[in-house]
Amino acid sequence: MLSHPLNSHILVTGGAGFMGSSFIRYLLEKDGFTGRITNLDLLTYAGNLDNVASVEKDGRYQFIQGDIRKADLLESLEDPPDIIVHFAAETHVDRSIKSPQVFLETNVLGTYHLLEYVRKHPATHFHHISTDEVYGALGLEGVFSESSPYRPNSPYSASKASSDHLVRSYAETYGISTTLSHASNNYGPCQYAEKFIPLMIEHAMQRKPLPVYGRGENRREWLFVADHSAAIYAILSHGKKGEVYNVGGGTELRNIDLLHKILELMGDASLKSLITYVEDRPGHDFRYAMQGDKIRALGWQPQWSLEEGLKETIRWMHEKSMCYSSKASL
Repeated sequence: MLSHPLNSHILVTGGAGFMGSSFIRYLLEKDGFTGRITNLDLLTYAGNLDNVASVEKDGRYQFIQGDIRKADLLESLEDPPDIIVHFAAETHVDRSIKSPQVFLETNVLGTYHLLEYVRKHPATHFHHISTDEVYGALGLEGVFSESSPYRPNSPYSASKASSDHLVRSYAETYGISTTLSHASNNYGPCQYAEKFIPLMIEHAMQRKPLPVYGRGENRREWLFVADHSAAIYAILSHGKKGEVYNVGGGTELRNIDLLHKILELMGDASLKSLITYVEDRPGHDFRYAMQGDKIRALGWQPQWSLEEGLKETIRWMHEKSMCYSSKASL
């Protein structure tokens, strides 16, 4: 059993990003949370303080702008955290194909510096956020388990696989306390519009072409971001030191079917004419799916259906668009 997160000082790396900000909001809204949260984020293109604007005045929360690749940054903290939840990462596969170096620097060296900090402060528990993409690709059948071999197929997934191996090696060599989770494709409010779901919604709202790789046959398992936050909380509350947990949303769809679902929920049949098939990206994994019995044994299960999650995401993006339009008119 790990230290309970409700009364812990928790350092969240990448807490101004999509998933990290969701986890921060989840904790601060949790009944009985008497701990503290330090949000450490460099504020690169995908980090946005608007994502945590609702909690910025909470006395249990503080923000520090900084780079996890700077070895002396963590040592400047006033007191060591009880728990580090490490979200900070470069995550977009297309960007990793064009510019892999920053993925190695952030995802590998950044994780290394955090692990070195924990090695010097062994009372701190380290939870590492990873991805199902480290396992490679599946055919039409089968699922990944926590013991599946690593077969990364992109610079992004290779950098995350490398960071996973670093976490395991530090736990084994230095005896630090760690847990690790692999999540399926997250979606929801606050996601930067380079990922499939927010990109399709944004383009549809603007009546721009809807680019789909290949014929849209690639399959993904989808997880609403608030359910991911709840899963991390379950691991920190009930998980075991040194364990790995796969977190899947349980809903698997072809990309083209997901896009049709989004357009159906947006309520405009004419949007289908905007679908444009484009050349597939190199090394595009065909399918991801994960077996989730281990995380469910901790008492977690997804609460959001895909339809309800998509409705909430569309609603948020519409409100964001209206806000930007109002600002532009001032």
